[in-house]
Amino acid sequence: MKNIEDIKKIIKENRKTLESEFSVKEIAIFGSYITGDQAEGSDLDILVEFSKPIGLFHFIELEEYLSNTLGVKVDLVSKKALKPRIGRNILQEMVPV
Repeated sequence: MKNIEDIKKIIKENRKTLESEFSVKEIAIFGSYITGDQAEGSDLDILVEFSKPIGLFHFIELEEYLSNTLGVKVDLVSKKALKPRIGRNILQEMVPV
């Protein structure tokens, strides 16, 4: 199981691809990997903000790209899709990469 530092390093190494191929403006990690509660089989919660609108198909491609690149199942959340109450918690907990 990868630790948070390994994951952050891999994301940083792939930043140019994330920006050019998927229009990622900001990316952050939240959830069990940040709180230290992850277990074998836990998914990795990633919050993204885009520089321009992308479609659902491209969003799913990004989620698959991150899962394959990081070697862990990714649960991708768009910053625009956050509900106010849970969004506040995520924004307080998230760690930008």
